[in-house]
Amino acid sequence: MNSWVNSAEILGSDLPLELSGTGNRRALLMDALRDAVRSGRLAPGTRLPPYRSLAADLGLARNTVADAYAELVAEGWLAARQGSGTRVAERAVPVTPVHRPRTPERAARPVHDLVQGQPDPSVFPRTAWLASARRALAAAPDDAFGPGDPHGRPELRRALAGYLARVRGVRAAPERIVLCSGAAHGLRLLAEVVGGAWAAEEYGLPFHRALLASHGVGTRPLGVDADGARVDGLTRRDRAVLLTPAHQFPTGGPLHPGRRAAVVDWARATGGLVVEDDYDGEFRYDRQPVGAVQGLDPEHVVLVGSVSKSLSPTLRIGWMVLPERLVAPVVAAKGEREQFSSATEQLTLADFVESGAYDRQVRRMRQRHRRRRDQLVAALERRAPHIRVTGIAAGLHAVLELPPGTERSAVRAAAWQGLAVEGLGDYLHPGAGQAEGPRDGLVVGYATPAESAYPEALDALCRSLPPVSPPAPASPPPPAAP
Repeated sequence: MNSWVNSAEILGSDLPLELSGTGNRRALLMDALRDAVRSGRLAPGTRLPPYRSLAADLGLARNTVADAYAELVAEGWLAARQGSGTRVAERAVPVTPVHRPRTPERAARPVHDLVQGQPDPSVFPRTAWLASARRALAAAPDDAFGPGDPHGRPELRRALAGYLARVRGVRAAPERIVLCSGAAHGLRLLAEVVGGAWAAEEYGLPFHRALLASHGVGTRPLGVDADGARVDGLTRRDRAVLLTPAHQFPTGGPLHPGRRAAVVDWARATGGLVVEDDYDGEFRYDRQPVGAVQGLDPEHVVLVGSVSKSLSPTLRIGWMVLPERLVAPVVAAKGEREQFSSATEQLTLADFVESGAYDRQVRRMRQRHRRRRDQLVAALERRAPHIRVTGIAAGLHAVLELPPGTERSAVRAAAWQGLAVEGLGDYLHPGAGQAEGPRDGLVVGYATPAESAYPEALDALCRSLPPVSPPAPASPPPPAAP
């Protein structure tokens, strides 16, 4: 409530103040008193109520009000003299009323985050990373502290060549690997070098499509079904195709073996390029890992990967495993000196991989994500058994299939619950022409929330889901023949 007061010499204990928002009560009280002085509501020289009285009126602790008074005295807003109480400080310049918008009651940031895309930052392996950093710096050659090689540090390229061959079935020598600052940076470089028009899965990251478009590369959508991308739709006019064959993003599921062979055949026949986004290749739960398509034909497939899901997106380290003919053009596109990824972090990651710490971190995260996925599935089975969950055999997210026409209302309901989550339609290519119409669903990332917050996030999710659709009324029987 707001109540205006006159410029009285002495105020009684009644000083209505509005403590808007949430957070530290002392800070809110100080903001309210500053606003009252700025607006002229409390004139210079006005005596404030004793802190005990104001504390009782506002339901605050006495020390909270006393501390607020003391800080405002120190800042010059108030003045305190022995025997005279606390007053609004005299000012030489008249106070100009300031009208500030009322703080909305609902918090601007969501309480819970189930948006796909990144792991819980609290599980970064700080101790193991620090140990690798110490070893890497102690053994670093002098040239590591000079201008960087745009290929990337040879130590990390050697470590990645061995790791990717062992874990993802990639066929590449270190000389075929060019380091970058993440998958997006790799796509920028490939767009600049390859150019032309590309095909892309009809469901995918809008950011990637926009990034390619900003570099003059238009994309046309390929249909996606239970077997992955419909690569039979590729033509000779397509210069390249962007795929997520290990785990189609975001619908889930690997590219069918027949289609993996077919896309390689297309690339060989047309001279096209397959760009394989291996965004979560290590995280498999209920089936054996699916090897990279790059292993079928290293001269026609580029594998793009990063540590954004397995470690942290803030490290800004990614890689491209390139056909031999593209190594020099991509390095030239980067420039003469490495200016994106820190050489010391590259050296640290090289040690992290070769020491086995990276394998241990991936196993740890795989177990954690599997447990999170199982919690999600169990919560839906209990509270929303009519919702089908797909894409859960791998990755860091699941898709919740919704009744037709309910996706946007479910996203809005989640927002009211303080939950950030995205609709499946947010990832649909604007040029997609689906014969059966767009699919309704939610893309639920289960990796980001802290352990303590995850059950509440699932509770908010279940409250946001549409109820069971009522059965359609039965058609009346046809009239009897006369």
